Formats: sequence, structure tokens, C-alpha cells
Amino acid sequence: MPKRISLVALAAAPLLALAACSSGPNIQTLSDPSVSFSQYQTFGFVEPLGTDRAGYQSIVSQHLKDSTRRQMEARGFRYDPASPQLLINFSAKLDDKMRVTTVPEPSYYGYGYYGYRRGFYQPWPMYTDRTEVTQYQQGTLTIDLVDAARKQLVWEGTATKAVSSKDVENVPATIESTVAAVFAKFPVPATAQ
Repeated sequence: MPKRISLVALAAAPLLALAACSSGPNIQTLSDPSVSFSQYQTFGFVEPLGTDRAGYQSIVSQHLKDSTRRQMEARGFRYDPASPQLLINFSAKLDDKMRVTTVPEPSYYGYGYYGYRRGFYQPWPMYTDRTEVTQYQQGTLTIDLVDAARKQLVWEGTATKAVSSKDVENVPATIESTVAAVFAKFPVPATAQ
């Protein structure tokens, strides 16, 4: 019996790993190693933002600005649209993706010894691979911080995540949690509130 349980656990491992990956966004950051963020006190936003539509600000842009402003202010930066030392920009996109998963699956060959005496002889489990193809949307959000005087990128955080129906139903909460996850890797930690 323990052998059968370990085989089931082995077969389920890829599914558990996949489920764990889908719980939150994958975050990657790049930072200019020559920059000390203590030199900056103020920030503002690029006009127009990369997430704006032609000639007007999108709802997504407004949510991104609100969430990012909270994160920056929690780290001691002051919002100053007139003369910011750091300019913030966003880019966001949705891509159609395909996930291919192959897992071992038991299949039983034979029903006893030459087709009779089934109750006594159990079939031996054989394992075959079962492949599943799932289509999904992957969202990517990038937050850029640019030194306004030098017009040079000093930090970039990117979040990548499979977009669920729950994410689509509550865009403000999705943006808030994603921006917070990106800023969790920002060089300046949030001060205790």
C-alpha cells in the first residue's frame, strides 16, 4: 500500500507545483547598481503613460497610479507632479498562452488470468502518459522608474501571472496586489505604518 501512495504522490507532484505557481505573480526586477535611491525624494508619472489610450487616461492607468503612489509614499517618497526626481511609467499586456501538461496515469491491462478467475488475480497497473492542453491568458505588468534629470531607467519591476476570471472580475484588487508584490522587491523598504 505505501508503494501505491508514493506513486500517486509522484503523479500529483507536477499538478501541485503548477497550482503553487498560479497563486501569485512571478516577479522579476532590474536595478541600476550605481544608483543610491536615498538621493531621490520626489516622484511623478510620465505623460502619457504607456497604459493610456490615445488622448485619454485609461481606468487601468488610474488604478496603477493610485496603487503605485501608495507604495512610493509608504517608502518615504513624496508625490510632486511639478518637479519629480523620479518618473514612473507602466506597460501592460495580455497574451494568449497554451499550457501543455503531461502526467503519468495508471491503466490496467487484462482482467485476470486469461480472462477468468478475476477475483483472485488483480491486473498489474501500467503507466501511460496523459497530455492535457489548456489555453489561458497571461498578464504582464512592468513598472519603470526613470531618473527625470538624466532620463535614464534606474529600476524596473515586472509581474507575470496567469489571469483568472476572479482577476478580471475585480480589477482594482488585482492591480493593488500585483503592484504590492512588485514593490516588495523595491530597494527601499516600506516604513512601518
